[in-house]
Amino acid sequence: MSTAERKRKHLQACLEGEVAYQRTTTGFERYRLRYQALSGLALSEVDLTTPFLGKTLKAPFLIGAMTGGVELGGRINRALAEAAEALGVGMVLGSGRVLLEDPSALPSFRVRPLAPRTLLLANLGLVQLRRYGREDLLRLVELLEADGLVLHVNPLQEAVQKGDTDFRGLLERLEALLPLPFPLLLKEVGHGLGREAALRVRGLPLAGLEVAGAGGTSWARVEEWVRYGEVRHPELCEIGLPTAEAIREVRAVLPETPLVASGGVYTGTDAAKALALGADLVAVARPLLRPALEGPEAVVAFIQDYLWELRVALFAAGARTPKEARGRAEPVGGGG
Repeated sequence: MSTAERKRKHLQACLEGEVAYQRTTTGFERYRLRYQALSGLALSEVDLTTPFLGKTLKAPFLIGAMTGGVELGGRINRALAEAAEALGVGMVLGSGRVLLEDPSALPSFRVRPLAPRTLLLANLGLVQLRRYGREDLLRLVELLEADGLVLHVNPLQEAVQKGDTDFRGLLERLEALLPLPFPLLLKEVGHGLGREAALRVRGLPLAGLEVAGAGGTSWARVEEWVRYGEVRHPELCEIGLPTAEAIREVRAVLPETPLVASGGVYTGTDAAKALALGADLVAVARPLLRPALEGPEAVVAFIQDYLWELRVALFAAGARTPKEARGRAEPVGGGG
């Protein structure tokens, strides 16, 4: 199956298949925001403005990596980019592997003319460092006029896909490429970065990490839908570190590293909990697919409602800014 055909089937699976975790949850339900009845705040004082990678976002929100390489992907990316530009939030493009393989795929990724001020990040699999080097990474970022690059690590997805499953020595390959002339982030795809991963990258000049924890979309399930049209190994597809725990574990190891929370961060209240647990921003992907097919206005409406809920949740917790939310969540029923 070609890379472009796989991208098309990924979209189909995410739109039509049961690709969310069935039993594994994000863990956000195990925490509650510490409500402040006498905070003395006005809702109008809550300021979502967030600095990230040298730009100032109007909210701690990224449109997560989704697609590219096929015509439908281009339509989706253009709607997402227009919304990002209108709202002043960031955007991560889908994996650029297909673009490196086939330069004719560029129109499906090229959104910079629609979003000249938006924080825009290119994306590539870490395992692709077996075939691509520093010049390829530079070329990908240049082609997309991106502000930086995200490398995604996805061993479980690749194994279920029966794709690139040799992850030996990849961090050493990455270290040999650094530093790069743009910000570089590392993320999972939905099965979680945890304590062990944070310890392995500690000391590398990364601009940030995205935990992409379990509880939202299971990319193992996506790959089973693509391969078989059904999920044949449901237990395998439940493997992952819940998003809430991933945030706590990575933050404990890397207290100063910019941290993005994704993986089932589906509501503004989820986002507030993610910030309270240690994240700096959140990223949302699959819930934006259907709005993107309707057009940029639908994406704007979805994100505006999400950010309204986040603002109110921070207000209820007595936090004037996303940074002030840190530590304002507690385990339900006590305990840690």
